[in-house]
Amino acid sequence: MFTSFHRFSRFVPIAAAVTAFTFTTSVLALDTVKFMAPGTVGGGYDQTARILGKALVEAKVVKGVTFENKGGAGGTLGLAQFANSTKGDPNALLVVGAIMVTAVEQNKPQITLKDVTPIARLFTEYNVLAVSEDSPYKNLDDLLAAFKTNPSSIKWGGGSKGSIDHIGIAELASKMDVPVDKVNYIAFGGGGEVVAATLGGHVTVITGGYAELAKYVQSKQFRLVAIGAPERIEGIDAPTLKEKGYDVTIANWRGVYGAANLTSGQRKEVTDAVLAATNSKVWQDNLKANAWSSSILTGEELGKFVDDEHVRLRAMLVKVGLL
Repeated sequence: MFTSFHRFSRFVPIAAAVTAFTFTTSVLALDTVKFMAPGTVGGGYDQTARILGKALVEAKVVKGVTFENKGGAGGTLGLAQFANSTKGDPNALLVVGAIMVTAVEQNKPQITLKDVTPIARLFTEYNVLAVSEDSPYKNLDDLLAAFKTNPSSIKWGGGSKGSIDHIGIAELASKMDVPVDKVNYIAFGGGGEVVAATLGGHVTVITGGYAELAKYVQSKQFRLVAIGAPERIEGIDAPTLKEKGYDVTIANWRGVYGAANLTSGQRKEVTDAVLAATNSKVWQDNLKANAWSSSILTGEELGKFVDDEHVRLRAMLVKVGLL
């Protein structure tokens, strides 16, 4: 999601014996699952990996989980490392999302999502727009009136250039007849960086997934002014851009891919384990807490969806002047 470099690894031991699950073979496919989160610790990829890891453990379909973070180039550096180092390994999972699709379109890396195995799309997350609690802009109307009058005076902070954060703001500007080249968008390398910049007054508006900003909203450091969802989301006290008259949806999705060269049996076992995890209490609790909208899609259907996303997001990147 972001462009900084960071490595982090942690092992979570599971003392209790792992109970059997409904796999097609008598041998448990997943031993210690190695997650690659292709972004910084605390960011969206990382958060998804760690929650899914807990869910796999709770569902008793793995013996343990480890995590590695490798940010950079919108997630494509982590993708490349994962693809090269895990071939044929059913115990490896890569967190992916719409941001990686835009990064592939922009960076044209040698290794793409075609080089790994689609497992499951997990959820859709809609971006929120938030200002610091002491911001002079008390609501979306105030903010966008200032943006319309003097576009460059509003500093928008979010993820890497060409990310869903960036595309969403550029599309909002186009709906307001504000030239895209007048948008003052500041790309940051990690979630913590943009939060600090917003709290410090260096950024006017922060845009990103609610899950990454929730604790700052709950502690009254940030005030939500809008959400880029098609309709209001339960638990998020903010109007949609659509109800304010702007036909803009800003959405990211996240899922997991497996290693290259998995057998059909291995792919099914990995998929079954991930689906079992999504039925766990810890996963369902986090869907609600993070305002994630479940949108499960697996296998070849996921592969086709991602192919379509390449077409859709490339068109958006061209439209907003990023390609």
